[in-house]
Amino acid sequence: MELADEIVINAPKDRVYAALNNPEILQQCIPGCEELIKLSDSELQAKVVLKVGPVKAKFSGDVQLDIAGAPDAFSLTGQGNGGAAGHAKGGADVTLTADGPNTTILRYEAKAAIGGKLAQLGSRLIQSTAKKLAAKFFKSFADVVNEDVTA
Repeated sequence: MELADEIVINAPKDRVYAALNNPEILQQCIPGCEELIKLSDSELQAKVVLKVGPVKAKFSGDVQLDIAGAPDAFSLTGQGNGGAAGHAKGGADVTLTADGPNTTILRYEAKAAIGGKLAQLGSRLIQSTAKKLAAKFFKSFADVVNEDVTA
């Protein structure tokens, strides 16, 4: 499954990048996130509860960040296990482009693979749920960063 989109955030690029590296901001923006722990500058550990169709699962997972191109670009890869519900793994490439002094365009391309009960639900349901979750995350993220700018 692949997802790609872009969102305009009314904040300077350095502030957007800093927010993307702030576990507290990420935890409040990730749908269903119960816990997000920054283990190092390149490692995060997460606990997320998701409902996909009739299946509700608690995922525990690890995320690795590659910040070699930061703050203009970075990538992340991760995997999570939801017990009997299944497992997921994937990654995303994110680019940040300044569009004036107080506007940043965030673009992402993500790929994910799932297995277990979740994979049996059908690709349409999985794809639409993934799109909704990604849209919800980025809307929340933009709102939080925009509030931070105006506060």
